[in-house]
Amino acid sequence: MSADAAVPHEPVPSEPLPNQTVPHLHERSSIVPELGEAVHCRHCGEPLSVRLVDLGTSPIANDYVAPERYAMAEPFYPLEVWVCSKCALAQTRDVLAADNIFREDYAYFSSASTSFLAHAKSYAEDMIERFNIGPDSKVVELACNDGYLLQYVQAKNVPCVGVEPCESVAAVARSKGIDTRVEFFGRELAERLAAEGHSADLMIANNVLAHVPDINDFVGGAEVLLKPEGVAVYEIQHLLRLMQNLQFDTIYHEHFSYISILAAENFFASNGMRLFDAESQWTHGGSIRLFACRKDASHQPTARLAALRAEEEAYGLNRAETYEAWGEKVRGIKRDLLELLIDLKRQGKSIAAYGAPAKAGTLLNFCGVARDFIDFTCDLAPSKQGKFVPGVRVPILPPEAISEHKPDYVLILVWNIKDEVMKQLSGIREWGGKFVVPVPVPAVLD
Repeated sequence: MSADAAVPHEPVPSEPLPNQTVPHLHERSSIVPELGEAVHCRHCGEPLSVRLVDLGTSPIANDYVAPERYAMAEPFYPLEVWVCSKCALAQTRDVLAADNIFREDYAYFSSASTSFLAHAKSYAEDMIERFNIGPDSKVVELACNDGYLLQYVQAKNVPCVGVEPCESVAAVARSKGIDTRVEFFGRELAERLAAEGHSADLMIANNVLAHVPDINDFVGGAEVLLKPEGVAVYEIQHLLRLMQNLQFDTIYHEHFSYISILAAENFFASNGMRLFDAESQWTHGGSIRLFACRKDASHQPTARLAALRAEEEAYGLNRAETYEAWGEKVRGIKRDLLELLIDLKRQGKSIAAYGAPAKAGTLLNFCGVARDFIDFTCDLAPSKQGKFVPGVRVPILPPEAISEHKPDYVLILVWNIKDEVMKQLSGIREWGGKFVVPVPVPAVLD
């Protein structure tokens, strides 16, 4: 589903604020103590007092359980999102260090989705053309994963370097001939890369800005790495689309921040950068592509940036009550999904699932959906097959298991590529099988 096809909503009337932030709230002694201790915004340091959602406790979403560890308990951590009333940054609590999540055995491989590969190819070609990138240019990608995108840059004979903190996926990128540094990005690494001659004409940071706990060091590193007229492009799930489409399952510990233009303009400005363009994308259920440059570069602000900022304000992202009302909508989805699955099981129907993305961990654990509802789930990634979804212990099998077991219903956990999945599994209709999607409204698809 494209971002432009978002679920309709009633705009919340609001007056634009001078600095596009959430207004300060009166003291709320009944809310702040729920944090257990004072928790401050990871960008500006303001105490957090506006809660978007509380999803209870959950294990680390990508910590898939190996068979030999099936009987061993894993730790669960609070999964809550709060919004800073000063700078508008939505964020999880700091309960885990990044190196406890993005380890050598990290199991997410971007090349597993054919539609995502097509998006990466189109992206690389568009950016190379728009910014006149050629053999004399330098492209640096942060969180390059398995080389799913830089392989298309390299095919255009453009010099490129990848930065990826996880050895498991970086090794695949290297096997494609991509110069890949296994490190976390920040100002210190940016200084070293620049000193080695890798100052960037184009810096790519897709699906990573949400994953960094120190957002100031990460964005500040771009200011160090870019050439004077260089461009940094960030593609990230858009908080506005997440809220409009009730995509609560995309909240997990691996995502430290949830980005809006209102927040991005603040943290870019405080780190020597500025936004000059933005555009909606279909990826991950509704993403936003942010174009940033050094504050003194010549790139001019676009009308698209102003229009998307205005859309955020019209929805109410500069109003605390918009965030606080959202949590009840999420609880409604939980109740509706459970009612649907309970009804199907009472009819004696068998249910399998498709996909084992990180968001499946959030959805299944928050809703309490385990093997009492779902027999198994399937995933294309060999690194996940034979393991179990953390917490709920739903087994992850190869896709062939669907045709072998012929379930009556398939719950699509990778709803962001549901059309791709439904085409791939179209054979289930031969035995009368049907698909179910959990968000934005739990429903059986005809």
